[in-house]
Amino acid sequence: MHSDSPVVIPDDEGTYFYQPNEYTPTQSAGFLMRRVLSSILQQADAQLEVHGLTYVQWLPLYKLLLCADTTNAQLAKDLGMDPASVTRALDRIEAKGLLRRERSTSDRRVVHLVLTDEGRRIAAEVPRVLSRVLNCHLAGFSHDECRAMVSMLQRMIINGEAMRSSPSDDAPMRPDTDCLVHPAPHQS
Repeated sequence: MHSDSPVVIPDDEGTYFYQPNEYTPTQSAGFLMRRVLSSILQQADAQLEVHGLTYVQWLPLYKLLLCADTTNAQLAKDLGMDPASVTRALDRIEAKGLLRRERSTSDRRVVHLVLTDEGRRIAAEVPRVLSRVLNCHLAGFSHDECRAMVSMLQRMIINGEAMRSSPSDDAPMRPDTDCLVHPAPHQS
């Protein structure tokens, strides 16, 4: 194994947490995260329904508030959505008068996405709604537990990105050599 090879560190018992013969969806981190995300999105959609927006619409609307000068292609990339889905969502947002498309003066092939005043006003409500929804989902958790959970999720994202960029993408994944371990940050 060369020095750039990912290393797997088993848990304290010398085995991996998930074992095929013991695997159940109700104990799967992926399944549970998907259920939590689904609940969060349903609640956020219910809160933003007053504006006639769904997740597929309020997510790009909010992203445009954060990154004012962007294009459809860049927005799709940033959101991890396919460009056709983003285009459909933007069409609906534009039809509601929350967005307009402007051709670039320097390159007519480029179309910039610009929020209207009403679009900015509604997009500015998204953090309040998401904060409320997330806080309700985290009821009973301490601040330390919330920070620890966010840290663990960030590490899982990094591990997933490492898997995707692994040089052995064409080979089946082998947990003993293909998982890059990111240790917990040192707590002082």
